[in-house]
Amino acid sequence: MSILSNLDLIRRVPLFSTLTQAQAESVAAAVIKRRFKRGECIVEQDKKSNFLAIVLTGRARVLTTDVRGREVILATMNPGDYVGEMSLIDNLPHSATERAEVQTDVLILGRPEFARCLPENSSMAYAVMRGLVQRLRHADRKIESLALMDVYGRVARALLEFAQPGKDGQLTIRDRVSRQDVAKMIGASREMVSRVMKDLEDRGFIEVAEDGSTIIKNGLNMLG
Repeated sequence: MSILSNLDLIRRVPLFSTLTQAQAESVAAAVIKRRFKRGECIVEQDKKSNFLAIVLTGRARVLTTDVRGREVILATMNPGDYVGEMSLIDNLPHSATERAEVQTDVLILGRPEFARCLPENSSMAYAVMRGLVQRLRHADRKIESLALMDVYGRVARALLEFAQPGKDGQLTIRDRVSRQDVAKMIGASREMVSRVMKDLEDRGFIEVAEDGSTIIKNGLNMLG
């Protein structure tokens, strides 16, 4: 990562793709590169950080914790995704924690620079609004899932969110699926998720390969 300049890095971030050369150079001069170890918090729930964090490499989870310490996984952040914009806009503490799932490199953009970019570039402001709308729609789907679906439907939807199309077009979850993570995503116990996934495998909706990846078969989308 150190070989690339800040300007090179921000040009790779979709959020900054519409900046003019002068604006991009201004942002490049303001951003700071930071590396977070696995398990380290990038932003914390109920705290202010006053910066926008853009994922460059790695992967992070967005999660919320109740007063009893129970966690719910809200989303997974991949390269190009960002977090912290809501707190920058309303000046309130973060509503969720973002924690590095693996070693993760991020770009940090402070509040003054973020605030200056929005009025100077309407396309970037629109991109931020579009990102907020996408998160709202995702939250609506999660609420719908919790309210209207049984555990089978919620597990199926979570698996479909994890899956990516392979070279042959087959939906596949490349990494080993953690039953505990799925449980935190859908509001169920780990034991219940294990039973449901075993049943889905027995019924041919999913196939777990020897390398730990999970192949999604036809019909699972009917459950989720």
